[in-house]
Amino acid sequence: MSTSSPEAVKKLLENMQTDLRSLSMECKKKFPPVKEAAESGIVKIKTIAARNTDILAALKENSSEVVQPFLMGCGTKEPKITQLCLAAIQRLMSHEVVSEAAAGNIINMLWQLMENGLEELKLLQTVLVLLTTNTVVHDEVLSKAIVLCFRLHFTKDNITNNTAAATVRQVVTVVFERMVAEDERFKGIVEQPPPVQGNTNRRSVSTLRPSAKDAYMLFQDLCQLVNADAPYWLVGMTEMTRTFGLELLESVLNDFPGVFLQHQEFSFLLKERVCPLVIKLFSPNIKFRQGSSSAASPAPVEKPYFPICMRLLRVVSVLIKHFYSLLVTECEIFLSLLVKFLDGEKPQWLRAVAVESVHRLCVQPHLLRSFCQSYDMKQHSTKVFRDIVNALGSFIQSLFIVPNAGNAAAVSAPAGGSGSGAQGAAQGGPGTGGVSGTLTTQAAFEYRGTWIPLMTVSVQGSAKATYLEMLDKVEPPSIPEGYAMSVAFSALLDLVRGITSMIERELATEEEAAAEFREAHPDQEWKPQPGAHLVWEEMVSACWCGLLAALSLLLDASTDETATENILKAELTMASLCGRLGLVTPRDAFITAICKASLPPHYALTVLSSNTANLSSKAYSIQGQSVQIISPSSESHQQVVAVGQPLTAQPQGTVVLTAKNIQCMRTLLNLAHCHGAVLGTSWQLVLATLQHLVWILGLKPGVGGALKPGRAVEGPSTVLTTAVMTDLPVISNILSRLFESSQYLDDVSLHHLINALCSLSLEAMEMAYGNNKEPSLFAVAKLLETGLVNMDRIEILWRPLTGHLLEVCQHPNSRMREWGAEALTALIKAGLAYKHDPPLAQNQRLQLLLLNPLKELSNVLHADIRQKQLECVLQILQSQGDGLGPGWPLVLGVIGAIRNDQGESLIRTAFQCLQLVVTDFLPTMPCTCLQIVVDVAGSFGLQNQELNISLTSIGLLWNISDYFFQRGEAITQELEREEEALQKQAQERGETLNRPFHPAPPFDCLWLCLYAKLGELCVDPRPAVRKSAGQTLFSTIAAHGTLLQQPTWHIVVWKVLFKLLDCVRTSSTTADKEKIESGGGNILIHHSRDTAEKQWAETWVLTLAGVARIFNTRRYLLQQLGDFFEAWEVLLNHIQSAALSKNNEVSLAALKSFQEILQIVTPVKDSDKAGDALAAMGVPPVLIDPLSASGPGRPLVRSDSLVERLTRYNGAELQAPPPGEESALEDSALWWSAWNTWYRTGTDSTRPPSGPTEKLSFIPSQPFLTALIQIFPALYQHIKANFSMEDLKKLGVILHGAVSVPISSDASPFILPSYTEAVLTSLQEAVLTALDVLQKAICVGPENLQVMYPAIFEQLLLFVEFSCKPPQYGRMETKHVANAKYNQAEWVALNYVPFAERSLEVVVDLYHKTACHKAVINEKVLQNIIKTLRMPLGLKYACPSESTWKLAVSSLLKVLSIGLPVARQHASSGKFDTMWPELANAFEDFLFTKSTPPDNLSIQEFQKNEAIDVEVVQLISTEILPFANFIPKDFVGQIMTMLNKGSIHSQSPSFTEAEIDVRMREEFSKVCFETLLQFSFSNKVSTPQEGYISRMALSVLLKRSQDVLRRYVEDERLSGRCPLPRQQVTEIIFVLKAISTLMDSLKKTQPENVDGNTWAQVIALYPTLVECITCSSSEVSSALKEALGPFKDFMQPPVSKVQNGES
Repeated sequence: MSTSSPEAVKKLLENMQTDLRSLSMECKKKFPPVKEAAESGIVKIKTIAARNTDILAALKENSSEVVQPFLMGCGTKEPKITQLCLAAIQRLMSHEVVSEAAAGNIINMLWQLMENGLEELKLLQTVLVLLTTNTVVHDEVLSKAIVLCFRLHFTKDNITNNTAAATVRQVVTVVFERMVAEDERFKGIVEQPPPVQGNTNRRSVSTLRPSAKDAYMLFQDLCQLVNADAPYWLVGMTEMTRTFGLELLESVLNDFPGVFLQHQEFSFLLKERVCPLVIKLFSPNIKFRQGSSSAASPAPVEKPYFPICMRLLRVVSVLIKHFYSLLVTECEIFLSLLVKFLDGEKPQWLRAVAVESVHRLCVQPHLLRSFCQSYDMKQHSTKVFRDIVNALGSFIQSLFIVPNAGNAAAVSAPAGGSGSGAQGAAQGGPGTGGVSGTLTTQAAFEYRGTWIPLMTVSVQGSAKATYLEMLDKVEPPSIPEGYAMSVAFSALLDLVRGITSMIERELATEEEAAAEFREAHPDQEWKPQPGAHLVWEEMVSACWCGLLAALSLLLDASTDETATENILKAELTMASLCGRLGLVTPRDAFITAICKASLPPHYALTVLSSNTANLSSKAYSIQGQSVQIISPSSESHQQVVAVGQPLTAQPQGTVVLTAKNIQCMRTLLNLAHCHGAVLGTSWQLVLATLQHLVWILGLKPGVGGALKPGRAVEGPSTVLTTAVMTDLPVISNILSRLFESSQYLDDVSLHHLINALCSLSLEAMEMAYGNNKEPSLFAVAKLLETGLVNMDRIEILWRPLTGHLLEVCQHPNSRMREWGAEALTALIKAGLAYKHDPPLAQNQRLQLLLLNPLKELSNVLHADIRQKQLECVLQILQSQGDGLGPGWPLVLGVIGAIRNDQGESLIRTAFQCLQLVVTDFLPTMPCTCLQIVVDVAGSFGLQNQELNISLTSIGLLWNISDYFFQRGEAITQELEREEEALQKQAQERGETLNRPFHPAPPFDCLWLCLYAKLGELCVDPRPAVRKSAGQTLFSTIAAHGTLLQQPTWHIVVWKVLFKLLDCVRTSSTTADKEKIESGGGNILIHHSRDTAEKQWAETWVLTLAGVARIFNTRRYLLQQLGDFFEAWEVLLNHIQSAALSKNNEVSLAALKSFQEILQIVTPVKDSDKAGDALAAMGVPPVLIDPLSASGPGRPLVRSDSLVERLTRYNGAELQAPPPGEESALEDSALWWSAWNTWYRTGTDSTRPPSGPTEKLSFIPSQPFLTALIQIFPALYQHIKANFSMEDLKKLGVILHGAVSVPISSDASPFILPSYTEAVLTSLQEAVLTALDVLQKAICVGPENLQVMYPAIFEQLLLFVEFSCKPPQYGRMETKHVANAKYNQAEWVALNYVPFAERSLEVVVDLYHKTACHKAVINEKVLQNIIKTLRMPLGLKYACPSESTWKLAVSSLLKVLSIGLPVARQHASSGKFDTMWPELANAFEDFLFTKSTPPDNLSIQEFQKNEAIDVEVVQLISTEILPFANFIPKDFVGQIMTMLNKGSIHSQSPSFTEAEIDVRMREEFSKVCFETLLQFSFSNKVSTPQEGYISRMALSVLLKRSQDVLRRYVEDERLSGRCPLPRQQVTEIIFVLKAISTLMDSLKKTQPENVDGNTWAQVIALYPTLVECITCSSSEVSSALKEALGPFKDFMQPPVSKVQNGES
């Protein structure tokens, strides 16, 4: 109901009258004047009501009078009356019936009441009603009303105070609202403001309208009051608080910004009064340092005072918000102050309100942009925006770092303050009360033991303050833990959100504009406004450091998923924004922060660390206070979701991943996925981190590079909680999608991505060096993924991609390089299989580009990589083999790049590829590659890992040669075409064509390459390979040699065959003699192959035989080459060196080859004769002794005889050229060359070692020597025409040498017959055969050959000597065979006896034939024979073999029987003079040998031997003594002496009694005696001298007999019963027997021939004999009987008187 409606008016009038009545009633007694006034008032009202239609207007006019009674009522100061009056006055006011004058009166009355302290609340109410209902009160009255309210504000009563405060606020608002209303009214009217006068302290207000003027005055006085100055307008103020003043200022500024912005006067006030005031009031806060003593400051005001400070900050916030444009400089100061208040040394509450103020700024991005433009971008200005952000950052840091910072109670209240202790804590709101277990679930930050809860302080994007609103608090409140942090955190997030969304919006509009512009003007370039960009960049540059520092720290400390998410989002948007603006450093910094947060704390990751170091070096400070980027804290109360291995070079326990890490990782993935294009170089950071995370989570790459959860390979395995297990597939999926999306990146970004992956991989490689830990394969796997999805533009990334993967492949860590190879081969296969445009067949360059890395892999030394490479080749061959074309050399190169250190399986795989090539692809590849195929196959032969492959590859070479043979013509044509093209190119370049074996035609060259390869294989270290290759080489030459052109044969001989022989020779001679232990596992090596040397021997044998065979079969082809003779010489040289090699097998085989080429006789017409001649010479058909097996079960025995072979060569196999003179000549030259070789071989092999033989020198084997000697007869047939004495001597030396060679004891059981058998070894037989051949040749040869006889005799006699004196072989000690122990390596002299004896037989035989030859006589052969026989004869029993001396005797007898007549015949010539003494000595030595017969000689044997002695004596008596006239006298004398000696021979003392009579050689003595006597008493004594000799001998004999007998008798007597010594008895017996023999001889002789003296001596013996009869020995007795018996013949009276018988 309106106040002016008739009912209302009526009501008003009624009420007024009632009021007056009540008043009059109340005052009736005490205050009569009032009563009267009231009553007159009633009358007045009634009158007015009666008179006026517009009652209200009338009332207003008369309001002074109407109000008067009430005013008087108030004057009574009676509470009841006063209340009633005030109510009535209010009613009037509310109906707006109070005039200006009345109002003044009312105010005055209220003032009095106020001064008396009556009805204060009512007063306030009344003032408020008065001022709000109408505008009648202004100017001084208004100011008085306002002062009144102010005064009431400072009463003792709380309620009054508060009500007054509210009233003041309302009144102030009313004043300004009036002004706003006034401005509205005058809105359209433009006034010309008067010129502004000089700046005075009190600005002229004459220009203002009334309400404005009131407002101006009020505001000016508020400033004065706050400044503690006297007001100009508000007269009567007694006291005032700054807090209240500030509140009023703030509300005015906040509620009526328009007033200040539209009116210069007000703007002036702002600048001149408000700002300086604020700055002044701030000063205690600025100077104050918490904890410093305040004694220095005299006034208590100087201490920061929460109420003022907080209100100042509110004012500042308002000023900045609304009047920034007016107050640029002042705002700079305010903002700097604000920043200062965040300082750690300021009181907690101050910091809290400051941070709230900062938050208010942070939600206004446009304001922030203005700061940036106004300050940061101006040259000499403070970097305000930067400082704000940095201050926030360092504020947050300080909360964590300041000790106890979270606990408000300890530091919040100033000294003596009430808000300390428990009470403060209780007020602090949630978060501080009851810290119990439940708090752990609360969102909070925790860092290094400081735990700060996070509260919800405001809705996102708005700054709702708590402490800035605490206007009622006088003491600083205690601030709940975490409050400041929560505000700062919100401020940060709002700041980031605001800036980024603002800039991004603007960027988007700019991009749209650009797009439109490009559509409209496609030819022109779009140029954006530089200004905007500069601002954005400046904003980001200014804030990123501070933001990053704070966000990183918060991220590290955050324990709440939502908070973490917000922080990450902030970092992500900042990173993306920096990327878009091209600010690399801040972009990288934010990304680094996210990366670090994704990893466990303190995780060493170089990329990140280096980046942080760069940041830390950018020290930035906030007014001298530096902000560090705080390193992450180690303790974390996060939920652990995974435990894994860190990816580091050194093993370091495990690391844990928390849920937060995973959250950060997802942000990182998100960043890479959505903002990949702006990442540029920071891909490296992102990928490095992802790599580490993937590692810790144990994701391992699978096929195609996608990462799958795998089990960790080593160390404590990765432990994943179920929470993270469910996340893993998602993460893995995002990771793959991330790289799949690389196909949408532009080329530059793609290159950034590839480079980042490469450098990441390099790091992983670095780390994996030097340990065998599982490496990180992330980068490699992702390179593969990236390559596979970008196959369509593969060329641009192929080189960096494969170049890097190749490096990975060389890494020592097996897992790492395995993946490198996996990736590389997958890419190559994918690349070759991809349908490129144009296709690969037409794009050779691309094909070679794709295949090239495959080739490069060959340089990698690691077997596993080569395995992968080869598997790849195999797959390529199987899938794309037909389309390789120009790629073949590359592929073959890869297959062939095998090396021995690569292990079997690798070589096996490579070989599979080669086999595939040889079986399937030879026809499809260009012929120029065939040579490469040969080389590759050869290299497989040469590898030493897998023997079977080597052998099979030799088989492949055979197959390849067959392919050449079958496709010969086609290959020839293609190669020749190619050759022409190459020739042309070479000529154009002016070079010569350079290919192996150049002059030969290309097809021949292919063959030569094949042969050369096989040749190399023939000298492989492994025997089996050599053997196989050798057989293949010689077979291919034999089978396909016909395809070669004749000049090529020259190369084959010299460059292939002889080169091969050279190599084999070198290798064999240097081969190791160490025994090889049985080769791997259960393969046993035969002892004949158990050293490298023996194995090489086999190769040498094969090679030599092969070459010899080629010389044999291709002889006529080779002879046409022109240098056949040189070749022949070289071949012989090889044969010679082989024969002289220190290996029996080789040397023997060399001789076999020698035999083989020697039987290449030029077909002579009398070939039959040659055969017969050989047969006649008795050359044994088997040329090599069967005992000489050359290896396990492989005797090199040739069963076909020489003759067969000769005829075969003359057969149809080779058409010989007709033998002309030349060929005959050349032929003899070849034969003599062969003889020289034979001679050199013989000489060297049989020459004994010179030095002392500690180190066993090589001794040729018997089979070798046998074969050597056996060659001679065949050879001799061809050279006999010119065979000279000189050659014979050479031959003799060799034969003698050969026979003297000893045998090693381990071979002796096979070669030597058992000692008792007198058998010749085959060598000895061969030697004799050789001499035999010679002898026969001399026999049938011309006369001049006969001079060779003596030489042959000489040779044979040398051999005869061996019977007694085995030849010495150098200084080598040989054992007699009987003493050799077969298991020791000793050398055994052969049993030379059979050989010597056979030689002796040959000598006798030959002498028989040749005794009368002139040469034989001249050369004193007989004497030599005797001289030689002297030795065995002299040794007799001491001879090694008994048969020797017996044979010697019989031979001597035979020879003498032939020779003596010849000697007698030639006696006069003196040619035999020297023979006689020799002969005499021989007899002497034999008959009176110094050797004793062996003890075990049986009696029968002894008697046989004695018979031989007798035979010799008989020969003397029949052949020599009768012819004494023709014989030198000395000789005859010697013979007689000898007989004499024989006749009185004494026995040896060693006989047993039983044998004594036999061993006395009685028969022999007897014969000697008889012969002696016979010739003594013979009348044919030619000279007295002779007779005297024999007589002398007799008398000596008799005298000796006499002595012996006498001594015996004496001794017998003395000895009594003791028997005499055995010796003496024997002697006496012998004497007695001699006497009986003498008696016999005397009986037979003519009496006249006997000297008388002799008779006397004989008779004188008789008495002595008789003396002996007493002897006790029966043997003596029986001998005595025999001796005495013959005396009876002398017992008859003599016929004539003997004169001197009694003497």
